[in-house]
Amino acid sequence: MQIRSISTIHLVIFRRPQLQYGTVLYYITMNTRPPPEQQRRIGAGGRQLDRSRDPAILKAALEGLAELGYDRLSMDEIAARAHAGKGALYRRWPSKAALIVDAVVAWRAERAPLEIPDTGSLTGDLEAMIAATPDFDEAATQQMSMFAGLITAASRDPELREALCDNVLAVPRRIISDVLERAVARGEISTERDLELIPDIVIGLSLMRILQGASPDREHARRVLRTIVYPLVIARSDA
Repeated sequence: MQIRSISTIHLVIFRRPQLQYGTVLYYITMNTRPPPEQQRRIGAGGRQLDRSRDPAILKAALEGLAELGYDRLSMDEIAARAHAGKGALYRRWPSKAALIVDAVVAWRAERAPLEIPDTGSLTGDLEAMIAATPDFDEAATQQMSMFAGLITAASRDPELREALCDNVLAVPRRIISDVLERAVARGEISTERDLELIPDIVIGLSLMRILQGASPDREHARRVLRTIVYPLVIARSDA
């Protein structure tokens, strides 16, 4: 079992055997109370911050984002939806951008893997990525539509743009880069192959899918990884 922290949300990641591809399936639950040594104390009396309210606040933030869009959504609106005081929000997050990004990160972490185990081959790792990609239901697909507006807002808001790049887009970029780097180390991909843009290709195609009103589901991942990524990375460097 591993414990990872994503800002104020703590994710407990369990491993269980999965026979296909010899990989390990990761499933995630949200732990709203961090370890005692990581609980932030507030006020002169050293009172601990009650993290049990965080899920309701994050849920309210996503609902408000879906209904109003990033620009129209305010911390007052999120507080009202969560039945919390605005001060409670600012004790946890320094800004609306930080809160929204935390909400998106937590939403994604419940639905997609944070790691792809080493299966011993590039094809095995790519198939493991496909198998780990969820088939989103209609509600999840509708929620994804809010990301399109969030990306548009990020083009105007430097703080939001930096937070999205560092905390949301960095996760799939790291996962894909790890898989490719392992393949280079095994000798499956040439050391001369420029792989820097490969994660951005995968992420960009997923975002395009969202903009079209669809979800980057398992079938989408299968087509991208098998027909685009794999041929690109194993091609001869002088091709």
